[in-house]
Amino acid sequence: MNNHQYVAIMAGGIGSRFWPMSRNRLPKQFLDVLGTGQTLLQSTYNRFAAFVPAANIFIITFEEYAPLVAQQLPDLPQANILKEPSRKSTAPCVAYMAFKLMQRNPDASFIVSPSDHLVLDQQGFADLAQQALQFAEERNALVTLGINPTYPNTGYGYIQYDQVAVEKNVYKVKTFTEKPNLELAKTFLASGDFLWNAGIFVWKATDVLHAFEKHLPEMYEVFAAEANLFDTEQEHDALVRIYPQCTNISIDYGIMEKAQNVHIIPASIGWSDLGTWNSAYENMDKDYLGNAVTGKNVMVIDATRNMVHVPDSKMVVLQGLDDFVIVDTNDVLLICKKDREQEIKDYMAEVKRNKGDKYL
Repeated sequence: MNNHQYVAIMAGGIGSRFWPMSRNRLPKQFLDVLGTGQTLLQSTYNRFAAFVPAANIFIITFEEYAPLVAQQLPDLPQANILKEPSRKSTAPCVAYMAFKLMQRNPDASFIVSPSDHLVLDQQGFADLAQQALQFAEERNALVTLGINPTYPNTGYGYIQYDQVAVEKNVYKVKTFTEKPNLELAKTFLASGDFLWNAGIFVWKATDVLHAFEKHLPEMYEVFAAEANLFDTEQEHDALVRIYPQCTNISIDYGIMEKAQNVHIIPASIGWSDLGTWNSAYENMDKDYLGNAVTGKNVMVIDATRNMVHVPDSKMVVLQGLDDFVIVDTNDVLLICKKDREQEIKDYMAEVKRNKGDKYL
């Protein structure tokens, strides 16, 4: 990495599909979901810190979570914790980082990454990230990493790409598709020219701002009007004025699906977005009956393929359940069929209607 290259880790989400462990006050990126001894944010930071100096890593988070970031990442400079005044999806987040870096270093390029993904092949990821940076800088391209799909997952977006490489392992993107139904996902997998959208993007600050100016001009203009205040003491005051004027739109939909100079690098790096309890289950150690258990005092009797996450202090005896998610916290117990976990957001809405925000 050189001094012109940076990383922006997005850590402002709520992680509602990991309820009741993930809460408004303590979302999943600040939790040790897999029982590894590291939170997801710490794992992501350490993944980048292996090849990027701490001074060049930024965490963009909802301002309420800034103290959590500082507590979990003591080596990160306090000034590198960027506080969003409200949640507005990923496009405003990227615009914020790009305008800030332009004030600091007009030659800047940067990687944008979620804070809550799993990557098992750390060195493979580092190699591909640096390849993407080099390609973006040389070709003025918007680059994304795509994951080689292993099964027809309906919870991921898909990216179609040309089969002729622009250079080694880099391809031109043809289309983006939001989460498909199962039949369409099977078709994508069989075609061999689709990758999972990992939500990891690489570009020069100037290039992504040109894309904002073309494809999201209203958002570009509200940021540009305050551009001279970025990377100054007035930065947060400017954000308070800017964010209410921004639409709630993702960088995928707002920029990547519309831009012409988008390229993709296929990756097989042991990736999962850890978006659901099922995805956590798939990436955890299991007993001989297929149960993934976090909790030191869990006894499993005639139960198979369950995802169990309970406090170490609680004695839990589990008998007769198959394919369930069982999550216990100090005030909420969730018992849910694994194949119904996509409905957890609906359950949360029902809890909110009946009990208010106390359990959210």
